[in-house]
Amino acid sequence: MNAGTPAEGGRRSRTAWVLNGPNLNLLGKRQPAIYGHETLADVEAECRRTGAELGLEIVFRQSNAEHQIIDWIHEARETACGIVINPAAYTHTSVAILDALNTCEFPIFEVHISNVHKREPFRHHSYVSAVATGVIAGFGTQGYPLALQRLARLTGEATR
Repeated sequence: MNAGTPAEGGRRSRTAWVLNGPNLNLLGKRQPAIYGHETLADVEAECRRTGAELGLEIVFRQSNAEHQIIDWIHEARETACGIVINPAAYTHTSVAILDALNTCEFPIFEVHISNVHKREPFRHHSYVSAVATGVIAGFGTQGYPLALQRLARLTGEATR
């Protein structure tokens, strides 16, 4: 697990970054039998609601571009208390995202909407899991608020 170092003033911000990889912009339209009918906007709204309950500010982003996700990880490492990431297909292919996450000194939670272990064999390997504090898979979009709850507990940011 990544240890977490305090930001200015002796403690990290109360900001959690929620990052989403390729094709998640099509959530609710793409393969609803696997990914459900909720949209990415629905997921963002739930993350913001959960974050407000936990006293966490949420930065919520999605990109189909690997370099953009890496740039966001670099940005988050300077200010965030943790990252919740659904790297989507980059889970299985991106050493670059793994390397970026390895620079972070706070909790990282990997989220997958589907149970990747019940799917095609190539989906069974995750580069991100090597650095993740925890992995949530197969809980649908409910995995996001679960990850935020755990992040809040680990970082002491929960207000309730």
